[in-house]
Amino acid sequence: MSKTAIIGGGAAGFFLAINLKEMCPQMEVTIFERGKKVLRKVEVSGGGRCNCTNSFEAVKDLQSVYPRGHRLMKRLFKLFNHEDAFQWFEDRGVALVTQDDHCVFPRSQDSHTIINLFVHECRRLGVNIKTEAGIDSLDQLSDYDYICITTGGQPREENLSWLGHPIEKPVPSLFTFNIEDPMLRALMGTVVEDATTMIPSTKLRASGPLLITHWGMSGPAILRLSSYAARLLNEHDYRMPLTVNWTSHNEADIRQELELICRQHPQKQLQTIRPFALPQRLWTYLLEKSMKGRGEAPWGSLNQKEQNRLVNVLMNDTYQIAGRAAFKDEFVTCGGIALSAVNPATLESRVRRHLYFAGEILDIDGVTGGFNFQAAWTTGYTVAKAIHEDFRQNIL
Repeated sequence: MSKTAIIGGGAAGFFLAINLKEMCPQMEVTIFERGKKVLRKVEVSGGGRCNCTNSFEAVKDLQSVYPRGHRLMKRLFKLFNHEDAFQWFEDRGVALVTQDDHCVFPRSQDSHTIINLFVHECRRLGVNIKTEAGIDSLDQLSDYDYICITTGGQPREENLSWLGHPIEKPVPSLFTFNIEDPMLRALMGTVVEDATTMIPSTKLRASGPLLITHWGMSGPAILRLSSYAARLLNEHDYRMPLTVNWTSHNEADIRQELELICRQHPQKQLQTIRPFALPQRLWTYLLEKSMKGRGEAPWGSLNQKEQNRLVNVLMNDTYQIAGRAAFKDEFVTCGGIALSAVNPATLESRVRRHLYFAGEILDIDGVTGGFNFQAAWTTGYTVAKAIHEDFRQNIL
């Protein structure tokens, strides 16, 4: 009987194991997990709800959601994409719902629905699961015909060097920003539904909801920017300027909004009429920042210079990033096994025959929104299919 070892009991490892066993019932499949518990990252993802994929309806270019690995993902999507993943879960009894922001969750809103499915399917199919079973050398698996590495993102190069493959330096991705501004931090809990964040003097920008926290800034607009700028921020020790457009509108639209308020509410105080329906606390803060002590002045009293200052603070509000904050347990790594080291059609190693990679250990990472789990499903399925086809050729 042919045997496959899967090192890593996470999303990619389980998805690979289940699909491989379905394709090759006669294959002995074993998952080796170093820790005491499998699928830990699945459990905490999406605030415990598991954002398992995305509808991709708002995605025009895969590079916008996969800063690293978008070309490979475009190729692999021809074999197994987000629509296939959606159907895969529903066919196995997990009802899914798509939110307005295109994120897909189990209808139960509970990550254990996904975990229970994976564990149940493994038991039903006869996949062996071994916990507290760390693998430190491929020689430990010399009696296996196929070996799959699905250990997830590794924050240190030494965690990858034992595999003997070219490595793209791993650095953190998807993290929040520390901003050492007490007045901003005092606004903790404030959410702006559509902001745009930018790294000045670069083309790096991201849009979406922005959350002000007790340490600085978070939310999709920040997390996406951290993904796009992961290597640049690492090179600068996470200390760089940050520009925020609190409205996501261009200068002409912002000027038009301010002039309209001036005409319609000339006697109203600046602090009582909020352009673009900005949260009150944020608007008061921005007013004080740009026009100290003028919050009670009437809109009709604004001169051109003051309008310019308001336009600037709404569109080009600048802060200094003073470090990164870990995004709890949903840590994502940029980097990993270089994509040049694997066959792009099968994800088999170019260095060692019958050795495969799937999931975040590859130099593929996505922005927040279910894209990293989709990469796990797509790469896991690709490897399962490749092993199945190789196995069939060998027995014919």
